[in-house]
Amino acid sequence: MSDTPTYLDDIDLAGIKRLLPHRYPFLMIDKIVEIEPDGAGAVGIKNVTNNEEFFQGHFPEMPVMPGVLIIEAMAQAAAAYTAYTDNLDTDGKVVLFMGVDKGKFRKPVVPGDQLRLHVKIETKRPPVWKYSGVAKVDGKVVAEAEFRAMLTEPR
Repeated sequence: MSDTPTYLDDIDLAGIKRLLPHRYPFLMIDKIVEIEPDGAGAVGIKNVTNNEEFFQGHFPEMPVMPGVLIIEAMAQAAAAYTAYTDNLDTDGKVVLFMGVDKGKFRKPVVPGDQLRLHVKIETKRPPVWKYSGVAKVDGKVVAEAEFRAMLTEPR
């Protein structure tokens, strides 16, 4: 067995839309890259643009991406990664947050930044997963958190 990890194919925007029910303006990821099997991790990409609706009010004179949306982007990357690598049937289902722990925000994220969302499965007991995530811009940590989510049927 090789010591080199086996990487799976990237997931483009169309693939993300097949895996997640989120849509504009609340789809917070553009692509999943650097996918490793068996829960080892993945990296999601969020290209932050000045056209994001949340910048209209947060803040018009100094646009900053809300920290909770950075965590949401990490959660979406984690959900898409899990659905893809575990071959989950997500059709007609939703992924719901169950909790966020150890959330920290280190630097503001502004238009023009590219968020690299490093996510890893910590524990897996379907329909509940626990993840850790780190968001980076230009290699510098801007946010981190642990979070739990579950896959469920909508009411």
